[in-house]
Amino acid sequence: MCSVTCSIPDFTCTSAAKLVKLLEAKEANHIEFCRIKDVVDDIVQLYGNPELYRVLEKLTEPTRSVTGLTIDLEMLVHECRSISQRIVDIIFLDGDTDQAISSFPCIPDEFFIDMESLWKGRVKRIHAEDAFVEVERAAEALSLAVTEDFYPIVLRVKAIMSPLGGPRGEISYSKENEAIWFKGKRFAPTVWGDTPGEEQIRQLVPASDSKGKKVGEDWFTTKKVEKALRRYHEANDRAKLAVMDVLRGLSGELQSKINILVYSSTLLVIAKALFCHVSEGRRKKWVFPTLREFRSPKEKELKNDPVKMELIGLSPFWFNIAQGNAITNSIEMQSLVLLTGPNGGGKSSLLRSICAAALLGVCGLMVPAESAVIPHFDSIMLHMKSYDSPADGKSSFQMEMSELRSILNAATSRSLVLVDEICRGTEMAKGTCIAASIVESLDGLGCLGIVSTHLHGLFDLPLRTRYTIHKAMGTEVMDGQLRPTWKLTDGICTESLAFETARNEGVPDYVVSRAEEIYLRDWKEKIKVEGMLHSSSIIKSDQRHVSVSANSVSIPSEYLSSNSAVTLSKEQSEATVGDKDDTVTSSLAMAYEADSSTTSTSELSGMVFDAIESFSSVTGRTITAKSERLIQHIVLMISMICQKKLIELYKQKCLSVLLEVDCQLIGAKEQPPPSTVGTSSVYAVIRPDQKIYIGQTDDLAGRVRAHRCKADMQGAPIVYIVVPGKSLASQLETLLINQLPLKGFQLTNKADGKHRNFGTAGLGLETLSTRISRGKTHFGCKAEDIQRPS
Repeated sequence: MCSVTCSIPDFTCTSAAKLVKLLEAKEANHIEFCRIKDVVDDIVQLYGNPELYRVLEKLTEPTRSVTGLTIDLEMLVHECRSISQRIVDIIFLDGDTDQAISSFPCIPDEFFIDMESLWKGRVKRIHAEDAFVEVERAAEALSLAVTEDFYPIVLRVKAIMSPLGGPRGEISYSKENEAIWFKGKRFAPTVWGDTPGEEQIRQLVPASDSKGKKVGEDWFTTKKVEKALRRYHEANDRAKLAVMDVLRGLSGELQSKINILVYSSTLLVIAKALFCHVSEGRRKKWVFPTLREFRSPKEKELKNDPVKMELIGLSPFWFNIAQGNAITNSIEMQSLVLLTGPNGGGKSSLLRSICAAALLGVCGLMVPAESAVIPHFDSIMLHMKSYDSPADGKSSFQMEMSELRSILNAATSRSLVLVDEICRGTEMAKGTCIAASIVESLDGLGCLGIVSTHLHGLFDLPLRTRYTIHKAMGTEVMDGQLRPTWKLTDGICTESLAFETARNEGVPDYVVSRAEEIYLRDWKEKIKVEGMLHSSSIIKSDQRHVSVSANSVSIPSEYLSSNSAVTLSKEQSEATVGDKDDTVTSSLAMAYEADSSTTSTSELSGMVFDAIESFSSVTGRTITAKSERLIQHIVLMISMICQKKLIELYKQKCLSVLLEVDCQLIGAKEQPPPSTVGTSSVYAVIRPDQKIYIGQTDDLAGRVRAHRCKADMQGAPIVYIVVPGKSLASQLETLLINQLPLKGFQLTNKADGKHRNFGTAGLGLETLSTRISRGKTHFGCKAEDIQRPS
């Protein structure tokens, strides 16, 4: 199915059981026969195409397994053609034009539509010709009676011009009574004469329903119209019966072909399911797995190569990996895995994903992974959290034990066993011991599987296991808080994030705070507390080493200068020596001091060009554009403002590493380098009218193309800085929009695009830094290398 390149049929799907029931009861209507024709035509189309013929051949085996019918392919196609032709001979199909609904000027069309649409368009006219002719004649007789008895009265009413309250009358269709009657008021003349219509008015009688009850004061009929109506209704009834007899006869004929229809319908259902699965799998970038058989015990001893399940890039099947909204994991499983992780860390999602991948793979279907090697399991058993069953008189723990009993009794060395949060429904000590015994039993079986748990006491018990390994769902520090990464790692995770989860779900803060107090006071000696930070770690940033520990932060000396306004404590100012002086940083540091209300314009300009000269000498690039002076000023100002903000954030311990601003220029006919892909950037576009646009993006190349697609912007120079994290980029964007106008620059945008920091315009750097929300601050560092903000 995956390699087919030609057009494929619609795969008409209909229930085989419903077909059997309708044909045996002879209740199939023309719609069902048209659907049967589509089914057999699809089989013929599959047979007639060389590419689809191979698919048809492969589908015969699963169809035989489902239906229990063995039908030769050639005979199947022959019978399908025969059935299709018989339906064509009997059933009215699209394209036939000999069964138009009756229509006459004096009678509302809705009447004939309601009466004749119940049987016309079902079977070909040739099979009920007499009935068709009789209805047409009866309709003509009814039209003649209505024209003679009602139409003169209608003409009389229309001819009388009178104000409100005058005569009214029309030929109407009484839907409830299925009749054509005259409906009017005040149409009788006050003085009788020989005027047109008077004779017909004298013939009118009040209309009655089928029970003889008078319908109303406004409805009238005549004996001739009533006689024509009865004739028309009787002709319609006979036509309905004739059509039903033809349909029942066709149902009887097809009963002898019931096995062919059941087989064909089932085959198309399987084909449709496979087609939808392959289409959706290709859209989501799923793959076909490699299936491996389990070896016999002797083969295992000889080859010493245990069968394993390997899933690379596994994603939750309910996410679309093609949209980039799924976190993938890779797992190589050749024994039992004991899995730990925080609440909301992805343990249950991982078990569901593995179970779905294994089940799909064993069935020969595509799996949600980049590559997969799946053993041919004899059983796949998944136990998720249990609920109580009041009807059975069992608690949730009783239900869990019942399910685990079934797993232990049925599992073999060729099984996949997945147990989520084992023994969660009872007290911790005995639950831990039961869980330990179950883990030992599964380990002794030698099956593959995962047992997830929050019972960390398991790791302190002397388990008699030979193959069980430990895995954990990872965590990281973000914004000074420990958060899950949803990535599978080696080892044990004893952090549950219970307090954070309770707080995030809206539990009152005073309740969570009291819980934390109780935890620290009463459980401190019972629980092993592992520190978030190692005693010392090395962070590499921009090829400069910064030493971070729980008590000190060492900053490279080139980030600081004697003129800088940065002041650090003694513990924070131990610099690592070894790197040469950086002339750009030194110049920028001087510019920070110069950026004050007491600095003259000439002094500031001199420092600006000294810094630009240092920038050009270090980068080896010369700016030669027409607006060179503006570009030089904007490069320096962006560097000054952003560097000062980074120093402030570092002093506030919002940043673990002090980063240097590296402002780069994108000239005409240039594109950003590949190193900007996947990073956040703050940029400034220098327009031909000397105005500046400030923005931030995670796709700098795309944003450059978008700006240069506009009129007169093809060669506009763009300067940018790369920053770690969109949150910090948003802060710097707002800061530049607020500060650059104060330095004399004209901006085209007056606020940050999405108003992330609405209301900060007009604030100074010092005030603004306390108003901007903190962003992602670890900048690629490991969780253990970062201190919590005080």
